[in-house]
Amino acid sequence: MPLSLLALAAGAFGIGTTEFIIMGLLTQVGADLGISIPTAGTLISRYAVGVVLGAPLLTIATRHWPRKQLLMALMLIFIAGNAAAALARGYGWLMGARVLTSLTHGTFFGVGAVVATGLVPAEKRASAIARMFSGLTLATLLGVPAGAWIGQLWGWRASFWVVALVGVAALAILAAFVPRDQGRPVVAPLSQELAVLRRPQVWLGLGITVFGFAGVFALYTYIEPLLRQVTHMSDGWVTATLLLFGAGLAAGKLLGGRLADKGVMQALAGSIGALMVTLALGRWAFGQAGVAMSYVVLLGTVAFATVAPMQMRVLQQAGAAGANLASSLNISAFNLGNALGAWVGGLVLSHGFGLLSLGWAAAGLTAVGLLLTGWSWRAPAGRRCGPCGGFVPGGRLKRQFGIKSAFSACESSASSYKNRSEFGAAAVLGG
Repeated sequence: MPLSLLALAAGAFGIGTTEFIIMGLLTQVGADLGISIPTAGTLISRYAVGVVLGAPLLTIATRHWPRKQLLMALMLIFIAGNAAAALARGYGWLMGARVLTSLTHGTFFGVGAVVATGLVPAEKRASAIARMFSGLTLATLLGVPAGAWIGQLWGWRASFWVVALVGVAALAILAAFVPRDQGRPVVAPLSQELAVLRRPQVWLGLGITVFGFAGVFALYTYIEPLLRQVTHMSDGWVTATLLLFGAGLAAGKLLGGRLADKGVMQALAGSIGALMVTLALGRWAFGQAGVAMSYVVLLGTVAFATVAPMQMRVLQQAGAAGANLASSLNISAFNLGNALGAWVGGLVLSHGFGLLSLGWAAAGLTAVGLLLTGWSWRAPAGRRCGPCGGFVPGGRLKRQFGIKSAFSACESSASSYKNRSEFGAAAVLGG
């Protein structure tokens, strides 16, 4: 694996830390700003909504930018957003800072995933995505527990200052190690890039991501209150348990990448099914500290084993011309799942069902993702599009969605490319 993947992972570490760090600080933020824990949870869900809106818009707006320049610009916005969060004097200010930071998230991971797949041979692309996302793994492994620990010692604002400094370091590493672009990227016409939205299998893949991953955050958003109020852990043990979740996450990311290299749909169905069962077990997992800590490791492993298969499924069906947009949309889908899960979890708590009911609600959300996986697997994909490498819908799937084939438009658009190697970093992903 090239060193440049580590640079992408460094950026992923910074962005992943700011996304998840608030989970270890909910109690502190709520007490300092005078808001309830469910209200503090909206700092997670609305961050996710910002990713959902920002990813496709920024991806389209910056589609002609050199990729290295784009990744570095996004990191600058990230630094500014975290500094603003550290200076927040109220809930509204903090929410605004979180939303500003969220706008960088989807485009960074979307473009970064496409860059990563262009750095390795075809048979290693799922593993390359997993390696880039290992920065997100490390963020959960070290960033979130460290943020909680810093918050306990010096307050939650200090945690955001440290994250801003992490962004500065990530910017320097990106500048040093990500390969310089050879001029501006040659991109498909906008109409052709948007044609990916007419592919039913892409939408099914996005739906799998939304619901399959929503279950994780229906439970994990409220992991700190669960450990404190149900398991009765002290501050130190809460931090240690968050560290264990990150260890499981690290194992799950690598496992998911290797399984997806062997077969995407088999990996997708197996990992989502295992996640659904694990979430359901959460109803009984928090009674004792030892059981809770073991459960959190298992949850991290099975949850993040789904990430590489989910990303690969969407890229497979998008083809090269829509790779950047589809990749960013799938990051949006992950975060829409985060928002949905956090909202459903808050709804469960607001209606008085209690923290232990979160596991069942989470398993129900992931069960929808498993049903969509079965539908996607059974539905005929249609014929392969030569220029872009994706599938053109046909047969029953075409009738179900009532769409017209985009094959002719794709064929004519592809002929205008000056350099087929620039058709998309993920060109071979459709094969």
